[in-house]
Amino acid sequence: MTAPESLRVQASPPRPPSWRVQAPVVTVVAVGGGAGAAARYAASLWWPAAAGGFPWTTLWINVAGCAVIGVFMVIITEIRAVHPLVRPLIGTGFLGGFTTFSTYAVDIQKMIDRGHAGTGLAYLAATPLAALTAVWLAARATRRVLGTTDTKGKKSS
Repeated sequence: MTAPESLRVQASPPRPPSWRVQAPVVTVVAVGGGAGAAARYAASLWWPAAAGGFPWTTLWINVAGCAVIGVFMVIITEIRAVHPLVRPLIGTGFLGGFTTFSTYAVDIQKMIDRGHAGTGLAYLAATPLAALTAVWLAARATRRVLGTTDTKGKKSS
């Protein structure tokens, strides 16, 4: 006895190998990350931190990069449809390479090793607080300027 046609399991169409799907994403993340890291390095050359001083360059790079992430994500998720590779290229790649939370961690360790534990702990707290605030404020400002709705569906005022 055979099952009725409506109950038979349909064979799914063959899927391309996962590397074929992931290769373009990995490629654009790598290209964007390289460009973002180069931009971060250029900023550190342009505005070098004083030896043993507070790492202002790293702090402002992280805050600025996070603000750009806030603007970028509103634009590509709420305003305009973009090519599927734009988000990994710019968001994950470039801005991920530009912001530098690994350097932030090394800076904290250096401050503690040099006997500036209080400054290191303040920096430990201030950087993520400032970065998250920058994302939130930039996303909110972008929605307000562009007249879009917020994530709860309410019109930005």
